[in-house]
Amino acid sequence: MAEPTVSQKSPYQIKLKAGKYFWCACGESKAQPFCDGSHKVKGEFRPVAFELTEEKTFWLCACKKTSNKPYCDGTHKNL
Repeated sequence: MAEPTVSQKSPYQIKLKAGKYFWCACGESKAQPFCDGSHKVKGEFRPVAFELTEEKTFWLCACKKTSNKPYCDGTHKNL
């Protein structure tokens, strides 16, 4: 099983509006933390869809190892 690429060792702090988003799970996207279709190269990864009902600031995982995808759970502190 392939391992995702760590895009950075700290989360992305990002203000998002209500809507549907696709979080990059492979770490290869050039549009981090969002999917740009790069997962098709590794084949084993799929983006994680999530929908927001209100505008809010979020911490999205960049190490790709969180157990609460797409949100940061602090796992990067142990890398």
